[in-house]
Amino acid sequence: MRASDAEREAVVERLRDASVEGRLTLAELTERTEAAYLAQTHAELAQVTADLPGATAGPAPFPVAAPAKGKARKWFVAVMGDTKRRGKWRIDQELGVVCVMGDVVLDLREAEVRTNEVDIVATSIMGDIKIIVPDGVDVELSGMSIMGDKKVKVVEAPPGQNVPIVRVRGYAIMGDIKIIGDSRAEPIKRNWAAWSDWWLDRRRRADHEMGNAAHGALRDAQAAWRQLQHGTLPPRSPQPPQPPPPPYTPPPDPSRW
Repeated sequence: MRASDAEREAVVERLRDASVEGRLTLAELTERTEAAYLAQTHAELAQVTADLPGATAGPAPFPVAAPAKGKARKWFVAVMGDTKRRGKWRIDQELGVVCVMGDVVLDLREAEVRTNEVDIVATSIMGDIKIIVPDGVDVELSGMSIMGDKKVKVVEAPPGQNVPIVRVRGYAIMGDIKIIGDSRAEPIKRNWAAWSDWWLDRRRRADHEMGNAAHGALRDAQAAWRQLQHGTLPPRSPQPPQPPPPPYTPPPDPSRW
């Protein structure tokens, strides 16, 4: 039986609850969310949550936790040095990053996100801050830069999807703050489940169709260029005749005044 939009949204909410419960990393949550929106049948939706307890296509059984506003922000600081956080770790509070003439790398892909969103305040003074997220999350970057750069290079999900949110308020003074997606970073190890087979096949088919469309447009442009070079383009429609310009009248000679 084919799945409805409401059933897909219910599975996405169940995935978000599983992330809050510590069952999924941010990368797994993002990938399975995309898989849920790509699913067309109940069987495909069931594969997405097959290894989660209480896997159903009904309403989410647990409320999604809100960000811990009252909890102290967890800080990562680098002063003329390097600070890196990768691998398995837990995000259950807001994060802060300060970099002064150093480098900070935060890799969120394998983190267990226990809140509904990730909130980060980043300040870079003559330093570099790099935040790595899975492609498919919704990144909101605000703040300011003075003689510095703030950049987002992430493949985001289509509008209207209930995907994980990463909010960054960045302040760069002669420094850089970069948020990059999984496709621009060193790959991480993934434990592919049964649902990933059809999901990967669906993504390959979508990429193939997009590639065919781009190839067709390029082929048409090349054919038009060859026709232009050999003079084989269809003649342009004739333009209506233009009236002749008025006869030239010399200006009056001031010596005759």
